[in-house]
Amino acid sequence: MSNFVSVTRDGGVAVVTIDYPPVNALSFHVREPLMQALVSLRDESDVAGIVIACAGRTFVAGADITEFGKPVQQPDLRAIIAVLETIAKPTVAAIHGTALGGGLELALGCHFRVADAGARLGLPEVKLGLLPGGGGT
Repeated sequence: MSNFVSVTRDGGVAVVTIDYPPVNALSFHVREPLMQALVSLRDESDVAGIVIACAGRTFVAGADITEFGKPVQQPDLRAIIAVLETIAKPTVAAIHGTALGGGLELALGCHFRVADAGARLGLPEVKLGLLPGGGGT
């Protein structure tokens, strides 16, 4: 897959793990292999469900601010969420730490969300007068 996104299996459940320190930001280096993993798993008959999880101290804490002001490289978050919506198998976001901005939108694109009791969810961009970039309105 990539250095930042891996897939493991436990029976019929595929676990897609994002590991992009320090906060698992949704950079191109995460979005591209995440998209590839989701498309591949969607079409695999031996996969009954998909969990999106993150390594480290937090779920996806939003966009990669180093990419702000640069042309968006595809796939963008909306494309990833669109693929999630085409997956007939159950998809689950396993949230810990924070799920902010695009991270929350990624979780909302899944069929189900489970969160650690201490998890914090939010769309902080609205405080700046910005609409959520992935369509999470």
